[in-house]
Amino acid sequence: MSTYILKRLLLMIPTLLIILLINFMVIQLAPGGPVEQAIYQAQQVNGLAHTGLQYQGKQGLTPEMLEQINIQYGFDQPLHIRFWEMVTRYAQFDLGQSFFKDKPVTELIWEKLPVSLSLGLWSTLLIYLVSIPLGIRKARKHGSLFDQTTSLVLAVGYAIPAFIFAILLIVFFAGGSYLQWFPLQGIRSENFAELSFFAKIQDYFWHMALPLLAMVLGGFASLTYLVKFSFVEELSKQYVLAARAKGLTEHAVLYRHVFRNAILVLIAGLPEVLIGVFFVGNLFIEIIFNLDGLGVLGFEAIIQRDYPVIFGTLFIFTLLGLILRLLSDLLYQLIDPRIHFSSRRGSQ
Repeated sequence: MSTYILKRLLLMIPTLLIILLINFMVIQLAPGGPVEQAIYQAQQVNGLAHTGLQYQGKQGLTPEMLEQINIQYGFDQPLHIRFWEMVTRYAQFDLGQSFFKDKPVTELIWEKLPVSLSLGLWSTLLIYLVSIPLGIRKARKHGSLFDQTTSLVLAVGYAIPAFIFAILLIVFFAGGSYLQWFPLQGIRSENFAELSFFAKIQDYFWHMALPLLAMVLGGFASLTYLVKFSFVEELSKQYVLAARAKGLTEHAVLYRHVFRNAILVLIAGLPEVLIGVFFVGNLFIEIIFNLDGLGVLGFEAIIQRDYPVIFGTLFIFTLLGLILRLLSDLLYQLIDPRIHFSSRRGSQ
């Protein structure tokens, strides 16, 4: 096992490099970078910019000013030098300094991380608490009226993304023309510091109720289908028929024998669920509900072309994703010792 883990850890290095290189080239070649924004701001200061939001070019700026702007953002170096310097810093977990927020990227990530972790972990937990029992019941009632009815609900949940649910929840329960049961935005009230301990907990979940509900509604359908079909497949196998022939109850067959084998699919899908929740679903939910987390940080960095923040968050997200996939494989072997890592080398 130790050899397998070492190989997987070593494979993370070229994977990180390739992902960073591809994104580095795409973003660097995209029009409208931080230098262009700085030039436009300098034009505004000097009264040289025209009205409108479009980039106005370099007219009116001296060569010395242009050179100073390029040096400020490190664009006086060739692409390969800039990429190598970035990789060298990242190897020491030095993610650099934000171009526009005047803070280290690591500090910005640590500031925003609690909000994204809170939203991501709670929503993932709730999605699993809903999807696993529902998927098991659908598998046991496969083809029944209950299965068909819930499949219609799941089809709606699968087709509608979480941010649409978020907008609908706001319209009906927060800032729309209907009920005003929940706050429109933010993660805490203005008088949060003055509240008692239990009042703070209540206030926190009051603010998180709609974002979490939107995440669950947008994410539980696919996992429920995965649970159902995994259990349906296991229930049709010979060892289940043998267990029933021995006189075991349906509950014993399901939870002593089927559950352990079927749950492997859920463990394999856990990294994808976490990655989707943390790095995709959180983005729109944080923006809609004005939750100051990593999703908003990354979105603002892309809009501003804040390259250190973009690449820093990308590096952290990619590294966490690779680690989650490795943990998924280790959990595989922990739950089912029959799985040997040596037999999985060809698929890695």
